[in-house]
Amino acid sequence: MGAVPPGELVADLRERVAEGLVRHGAALVFARDAAHARAPRPDEPDLTWWECSTSSFHLEDVVPVRVEDVDDEPVISEADQVVLLRHGWGFALEVVRLARALPEPAAVRCVVGANSTNGTFRFHCARPGESGLGPDLDEYRLDRLIVVDSGPASLGGTPW
Repeated sequence: MGAVPPGELVADLRERVAEGLVRHGAALVFARDAAHARAPRPDEPDLTWWECSTSSFHLEDVVPVRVEDVDDEPVISEADQVVLLRHGWGFALEVVRLARALPEPAAVRCVVGANSTNGTFRFHCARPGESGLGPDLDEYRLDRLIVVDSGPASLGGTPW
């Protein structure tokens, strides 16, 4: 099992891709989340945080991996962490494609993480001064991360 995206995404991720991304106020969201996510306020202080929290989900909830229960804690093997990362990476590439295909294309950052207890996916538009990652990358020393950037943050106007 190499560290490459899977040949085909699992059904839930394929469905998210098929549903697409939409603009929700000044932010981007998965189309499935637009109906129940409050739109960000026009003066939202951190659109990146808003998008990350709105788009975030646990990969182990949709990718078939074994999650053991040890002392009431979830445990995911290293091999299954790689499976989560591969699907997250493949999904990130699809999110980039969707963001580029919007009527007003957007540069995005997708963050895929996996550790011994879970795997996560989140994305946000690339914005000057906002990264979606903590300032100290050593904070992630227990996580395996894949970060996919589709382009530079805009200095004004449309990000592409």
